[in-house]
This record gives sequence, structure tokens and C-alpha cells, in this order.
Amino acid sequence: MILKAKERGNARQLASYLLSMRDNEHVELHDLRGFVSDDLEEAFEELEAIASQTKCKKPLFSMSLNPPEGAQVSREDFEQAVARIERKLELNDHARALVFHEKDGRRHAHAVWSRIDTEEMRAKNMSFYKQKLMDVSRDLYLEHGWDMPKGMIDRSMRNPLNYSRAEWQQAQRSKQDPKLIKAAIQECWKNSDGTDALKAALEEKGFFLAQGDRRGVVAVDVRVETFSLSRWSGVKAKDVRERIPDADFLPSVLDTKTHIASRMTDKLKTYIHEVDEGYKRASPAIEYKRQQMKARHGEERKAEYSRIAEREKREQLTRAARLPKGFSGIWSRVTGKLSKIKDLNEMEALRSWQRDRTEKDALVTRQLDERQRVQDAVRKMRETRAQEIMQIRKEIAAYVAMKRGDIPSLAKRAQSEEQAKSKMRERGRQGSDGQRQRQRERTRGRGDDRGREF
Repeated sequence: MILKAKERGNARQLASYLLSMRDNEHVELHDLRGFVSDDLEEAFEELEAIASQTKCKKPLFSMSLNPPEGAQVSREDFEQAVARIERKLELNDHARALVFHEKDGRRHAHAVWSRIDTEEMRAKNMSFYKQKLMDVSRDLYLEHGWDMPKGMIDRSMRNPLNYSRAEWQQAQRSKQDPKLIKAAIQECWKNSDGTDALKAALEEKGFFLAQGDRRGVVAVDVRVETFSLSRWSGVKAKDVRERIPDADFLPSVLDTKTHIASRMTDKLKTYIHEVDEGYKRASPAIEYKRQQMKARHGEERKAEYSRIAEREKREQLTRAARLPKGFSGIWSRVTGKLSKIKDLNEMEALRSWQRDRTEKDALVTRQLDERQRVQDAVRKMRETRAQEIMQIRKEIAAYVAMKRGDIPSLAKRAQSEEQAKSKMRERGRQGSDGQRQRQRERTRGRGDDRGREF
């Protein structure tokens, strides 16, 4: 189970994100602990009110729990994982919220703790929490028998195509597949040994090297989206400087964007628009089926949860009716009958609670299996569409590169810049020599009695 966490503030924004249905097909508030309210937004307002009495700027500890693809994880499994994390981080007595999200046929959880110790009114220091969570994550993989990612076994074996949330968001803004972008840039980096080779390889993939404003060297695609070369190629900034020592001679991002825009004909703009629309729009039949399934699953859960709630009320009334009242109640205390009835009620309540959870998990598992079959078709469609996008990007980039006559190549640009600097240095030397010659001529023939010349 992949565990990602961070300290953060802005509780209201986090509550809105956890309950948002924009990117999720189903959202379920599973548990609230340590709050007066049973509403997530109101509960987080309580956290903000408590944190306002301290100097802590990030009173929340937010975490996501992502099982491996294809793994069936029950509510109890998530709860046990959260309990283990609490013990590891010493957050047992802190207020906590647990929310389930379902998206693309997969289920994951979000857990949020308050860092504020209400007795001491101080924020708990979350030192070395990443290392601690890595230990818990490894244990969960081993206990459940899941295939552990190689990067957890050996850090040097991490998948180079893994991307961060920031990289995923940037790819989504440019309507492209982040894995394909990262694979293309990394392939260009590995197969090139110099600046010109890297520049040519990137242009074949639809990227143009440029001098970034803050990131040193960036790659600009035909949509004029900039990608940090060091980040997307998975190397350090020092390696980029060594590979491209003459980065100062690269065209700026603004010049590169202007050039691409000037070479973009109406026909090419139409192609890009079609690609963008094609990426956003799934196959109508698959999308219709997905939307219908989402609505049907929501109705099924609503009906099932209502049925379980009604049955729970009836069972509670049945257990309450067993308790003797009046004089018989007093006598049952003396004889010990009341104690036996209470024990029986507690056992039945526990079995009913476990049964209800099992039925809910069974419904969710069945729906996830059904949704996963649709997701397989969606995944194949997206892969095909992504390949088409990359091919069109290459064709557009090739056209733009052929029209790139007004921007000199890197070698010519560097040569011309070096020649200009040499001429300026030569003029500077000539000026200095002339000034020294005039100074010698003014002082020549001057007697000792004439004093200094001012």
C-alpha cells in the first residue's frame, strides 16, 4: 500500500476536496473521531478553531492510502492500516477523519489527523515521518502478499517513469499522457551525448530546447507548454549543466513560443484542437456506459445502505424489548438474568455490526469488479488515443522544425556570440592601448619643475 502524507493547513479547502465528486465516482465519509459534529466540514472548522489558539500554521496531517492495482481491500484492512500508522506516528489520541474515494474502478482512502494536542495545546512534531511510513508500507505489502515495488526494496531500482502529482497536473493541463511525456524526454536524454544531439532528438519528439526563466533549461512543446528538463528526464540540475554547458546561448522561452506561434498555420491549429478534443472526449459508447454504471451503482448503494439502516433499527428495538422493566427488572438484577441478557445483546450487536460491514464490502467489491471491466476498455482506448496524439505531435514538430530558418542553430548562435564577444574584447584592448599612448605623449618632454599634471 502506497502511503503519501504531508503537513498542511487550510482545513476548509481540504474538506471540500475530500467531499468533491469532480474527480471521484463515489465518496464515503467512513469515520470521524474526536469531533463534536458528524459533518466533515463542520468537524474541520472545529480543528481550525482549536489551531487558531496556537502558533501552528499547518495543524493537519493529511495522508492517502493507495492499494496496488487489482487488490481487494476491505474497510477492516484500511482501518487496521490506519491504526498501525497511528501507533507508528504516535497519533492515537488525536482527532481523525477517514474518507473513502473510488475512481476508475479503484478504491483508496484519505486519513486526516489533527496535530494539535488539546491537553497541552501544542502541535506534535512529525519528525522523520516519511521513513516511518515507508516501514509501515513495506509491512503491509508483505502481510497482504502483494508484489512490492522494486523501489521499496532498493531505492536505485525505482521506476523512472513514475511521476509526481505536480507533473501529472501539468500533463493534464496540456492534455497529454504524463507517462508518454516522461518516457519521450528520458529516451532523448539517454540516447544523446551532447547538446546538438539532445536538441535534435527532442525536436523529433515534438519538444524544443529553451533557456528557462527559473529552471535553467526547459523543453517547449508545440502547445507552448514548458517542461523542466531536469525534472522530466529524472536527472539532477548539475547533470543538465554538464550536458549543456552553453545553455546561455539557447533561445529564451518567449522567443521559442513566439517562433512556434508564428509557424503555426490555421491547419496545424485545427489539428491540435482536434487532438485536444479527442483526448478529453472518450468513446461515446464507453463514456455513456460509464456514466450509466456510476448512476446505477450510486442508487444501489443508497438502497442497500438504507435497508441495512432500517434493519439495524429493528434489531435495536428487538434487543431493547428483551430488557425486563418494573419489578421484574429489579428481580432480574438480583437473579443475574439482566446481566445475561445484556451480554446476549452485546454479542448480537457485534455480530450484526460485522454482518453489515461484510454486506457493504461485498456490494462495493462487486461494483468495483464490474467497473474494472469497463475501465479496461477505457484504458485501451486511452492508450490508443495517446499514441495518436504523440504521432500528430511529432508531425507538427517536424513541420515547425523545417520552418525554423529564422532561429539560428545552437552551434551557429554560439559561434556568432563568441565572435561578437571577441570583437568587443579587441576593441577594448585597442582603446586601452591608445589611451596609454596618449598618456605617454603628454608626459614626454615635461621638466621636473612643471610638477604633476592634473
